[in-house]
Amino acid sequence: MTESGAQSGPTALRIILGGHLRRMREAAGITRSDAGYEIRSSESKVSRMELGRVGFKERDVGDLLTMYGLDDSEERERLLALAREANNPGWWHRFGDVLPSWFQSYLGLEAAAQLIRTYELQFVPGLLQTEEYVRAVVQLGRGQIPAEEIERRVSLRVNRQKILLQPTPVRLWAVVDESVLRRPIGGRKAMQIQLEHLIEASYMPNVTLQVMPFDSGGHAATGGAYSILRFPEQDLPDIVYIEHLTSALYLDKLEDLDQYTATMEALCVAAPPPSKTRDALAGILRDLD
Repeated sequence: MTESGAQSGPTALRIILGGHLRRMREAAGITRSDAGYEIRSSESKVSRMELGRVGFKERDVGDLLTMYGLDDSEERERLLALAREANNPGWWHRFGDVLPSWFQSYLGLEAAAQLIRTYELQFVPGLLQTEEYVRAVVQLGRGQIPAEEIERRVSLRVNRQKILLQPTPVRLWAVVDESVLRRPIGGRKAMQIQLEHLIEASYMPNVTLQVMPFDSGGHAATGGAYSILRFPEQDLPDIVYIEHLTSALYLDKLEDLDQYTATMEALCVAAPPPSKTRDALAGILRDLD
């Protein structure tokens, strides 16, 4: 748990601790090269630590805190405790056999997020997919997959969706292209169940859903699907997440955030308001009959 009381995943905790270490190093006027030498490592290792991209050895953190001149015993213990927590594997660790390593970082951020805004033009947002829909998606382009692996992937997706139902749930705001809802992933019956689920989800107080209709013409998000994650911790900047076939891109520079946030705002304005979403979903559902 962080000071804000929000549950944070290990990825978020690493980013928070890495930011602390970077600010302390800079305030002390110490180079990454010198810091790396202090912990018997390299400049690049210190850089990765400060970006939250690697785990932390408690000994290394302690040595750096001493080098940076931290003499507040309570603050020192707090940061060392943060290092220990950041090394705890997330719940998704047990799905490592079906989970790409590049996606684990996203799950850590998703688990820590306060608000997730997403634009989708290929699939229903993962947090709103039904089990039938997930089964169909995980088999796309993969040929024959063992039934056990399929169920493991479905279980992973279902576990992710718990963040919408926890005592302090994440807020999800999704803009979904109409083509997503008319593409019969898994067949007509599976898509009917999925559309009914989206109608139910639209009643959830922490879910905002908009449908971008075909007749809207062109719009701002010509680059494709992406998500913006916002966190309750002030130490964590917003992060733009863009998923590719075998990797993902994480953007946190202010100029990138400004552009992607402005584009997301434009999408929300261009799409019919959330009050029209259930009617749109019901219309698409009727067309499937």
